[in-house]
This record gives sequence, structure tokens and C-alpha cells, in this order.
Amino acid sequence: MRKCLYCAFNSVADAPCTPDEYGAGLLKEMELRRAALDFIPAAVTLYFGGGTPSLMPPSLTSRLIETAARLFHLAPDAEITIECNPGAITRERLSDFRAAGVNRLSLGIQSFNDALLQTIGRIHNGREALDAFHDARRAGFGNVGIDLIHSLPSQNNAMWEKDLLLACSLRPEHLSVYGLTIEEGTSFAMMEKEGTLPLPDEDESAAMYETASEVLTANGYEQYEIANFALKGYRSAHNSGYWSRRNFLGFGAGAHSFLRFPGYGLRFSSPENSLEYLHSLKQGELPVAESRTLSRGDAMAEFLFLGLRTANGISLERFYREFSAGFDEVYGESCATLFSAGLLEIRKGHLRLTDRGRILSNQVFVRFL
Repeated sequence: MRKCLYCAFNSVADAPCTPDEYGAGLLKEMELRRAALDFIPAAVTLYFGGGTPSLMPPSLTSRLIETAARLFHLAPDAEITIECNPGAITRERLSDFRAAGVNRLSLGIQSFNDALLQTIGRIHNGREALDAFHDARRAGFGNVGIDLIHSLPSQNNAMWEKDLLLACSLRPEHLSVYGLTIEEGTSFAMMEKEGTLPLPDEDESAAMYETASEVLTANGYEQYEIANFALKGYRSAHNSGYWSRRNFLGFGAGAHSFLRFPGYGLRFSSPENSLEYLHSLKQGELPVAESRTLSRGDAMAEFLFLGLRTANGISLERFYREFSAGFDEVYGESCATLFSAGLLEIRKGHLRLTDRGRILSNQVFVRFL
């Protein structure tokens, strides 16, 4: 295994602990967190993500699902997703995950183009990406999502459209189409600083985003969030929870959590270093690296820049109910230029990004930070 050149997730190529040690830590953290909570919100989804969780033994996956059901009221029909990378998964292992209770798959294909895959440091090729999708179907997964990335080094709109059309031909239930972002600490960040990363310009990137919307919509996929498209009935329930600021608990090194209580909400995270993470658990302590209680202003800003990611936007009535203030009262003056520039609109009581606003969403969101 190796880390992709663009990846900023908390992952390492050579883990300093065994899978059994880390798995025991996860189960211990779940027990400690349950004991520390005064109120247990019912879990409606479970998501195994970050790094390459499909390297985890399916037997541990089964234990984690059972523990989530016992401690956090995970529903029998809950959406349970695991991220998998082609080239690091087999049909047999996929079948084992399905038998363990996983019912949704997220395949990190990123591209079907062999040259682009090599450029970004992926370990699979286009043929293996196709094989992984078909193996998922044979393993019994009826809910499969595919991740693709645009604005890659040396990529053009024609190459991107070819990837989209090939993905559509497979008919996955869900497609996530992300624009490449250069994160600090990654190999790509260093290459960009050195001037050796041939990225598409802003106009080409915008064209790729528009192509994704056109191609996927024409093939029956509904755009329900800036980068996410789904067939009817297959929106990601887990990700939708993030955008609507629902409670979620994260377990594992570097995991983040959000609770809507106390006050306007609490965000906390665990240490990224796995040895530090496990050391706290061995001491019988919850591994908390950072914790922040949100102010009213923090919560309002989150409500806006998370909710505006969705196609429906935010309900102005709900904004008033949550914060006892109208949107115009708080943000009217600072957002006036966003309306005049055609980036924001109000329709049927909802504040939404326009089509242009979705392309330039970062320019909108920065107003709320």
C-alpha cells in the first residue's frame, strides 16, 4: 500500500500497530463514549471511511456493526457503507463484507484513465476499476457509489466526459464527482509549490463541473448536492446528515464528531497518531485531541455553508426557528453582493446557490467563515 499523491486523510502506509490492536481500540472507544453520554441519539447510518477501511478484517467489521447496534441503537435497516479501493479488494472479501452486514459500497475509482491514475498515485488501473464494480454486484451489493475526480493534472474536458460516460454505463446508484483540491502536506502541494504540477486552469475546471452536471442529469441522476448525484431513492443518508448538522460520532484515530448539544453544538476529534490514540484508551480515557463548543455565530455560519451545499438549500423558516433571527437581519448586508452577482437566490422560502453559485461556491462560503 502507498498513499495517493493528493491524499490528506489520516492514513499511513506502515501502521505502528496490528489490526487486532486497533480493532480492540475502536471497540473500547465505543464503550467509553457510550458511558460518557447522557443522551444517546439513535444511529441511522454507519460509515467506514478514511484511508482504506476495506483492509479491515470483515470479522471486525461485523463486531463493530453489532457493537453500534447494542450501544447506539443502530437500526436493523440502517445504511451501512464501506469505502473500497479497486486494486485492494477481491470478490471474496466483498462477499464477506456483505455477509457482515455492510449494505452500501463506495468505490474510490477516481478515473478509468490509466495515465491519470498513474499520475495521481493510484495502485489500480481502469480494467481493475471495472472489475471491482462488477465484483461488487456479484457479491450482492445493490447500492454502489462511485467516486470520480476532475481537474487532475494534464486532464481535459474530453477525458473527463469519457470517464463520466463510462461510469454512467455501469449504472451505479450514486456518483460523487469532486474537483481536485490541493491540500497542505500532500505530495501534490509540494509539486505545485515547485511549479511541476500541470493543473487545468479555472475556466477548464468550471467546464468540467458543468459537464458533470449535464452528463449525469441526462443519464437520470439527480444532483442533490454540489458534488453528489444519485438515482431516485439512493441519496447518501450518511452524508446528508453532515449537511443538515445532525449528530454524528466518529471513532478511530483522527475521527471527528459533532453533537447538537450542549448549546449550539460541540465538535471534537481524536488524536491522529494511532499510538497516542491507543495509549489513551489503554488508560481508560477517551482520546480527545480537540474540543470546541460552538457559539451562536459559529452555528449560524455552519448552518449556511453546509446547507447551501445541497440542491434544496436552506429553509429560511428553519434558520429563524433555530437562531431566533432572520437571515436578512444577520447576513443581508454582507451577502448583498452575492445576490447581485447571481450567486445566491431565494425561491419558495429557501436560500439556494444558483447554477453559477455552485461553480463558484467557495466564493460564497467564505462570506460565512
